[in-house]
Amino acid sequence: MFSRLFAPRATAHAHCDLPCGVYDPAQARIEAESVKATQEKYQANEDPHFRARAIIIKEQRAEAVKHHISVLWSDYFKAPHFEKYPQLHKLINDTLKAASATKASTDPATGQALLDLIAEVDKIFWETKQA
Repeated sequence: MFSRLFAPRATAHAHCDLPCGVYDPAQARIEAESVKATQEKYQANEDPHFRARAIIIKEQRAEAVKHHISVLWSDYFKAPHFEKYPQLHKLINDTLKAASATKASTDPATGQALLDLIAEVDKIFWETKQA
């Protein structure tokens, strides 16, 4: 009886978890900047303990990039966006793979490649916000 009494009378549906204003590729960019900076610091320091810590931090930040990009892909971008930007699925996939590549590398060039891809995602994101 109580379950029927407190059961919802209507089901609400939203196109995202929270209002779309909370989504922003800047979160991924900031983490990717940290990845690249950590790679640069790793290259500039020969101390093995420092380098070990740098790798741990770099990998955590790269995983955060993957999280933020995945959230944009799964929660923010919708069918009309993918229709207007047919390259978006591949761009997101390439960005996620670039984030994985930074986990396997201490070369700042991989960090820069990731930042370049995030800039492309960012451009499309802000174009969709104008519509």
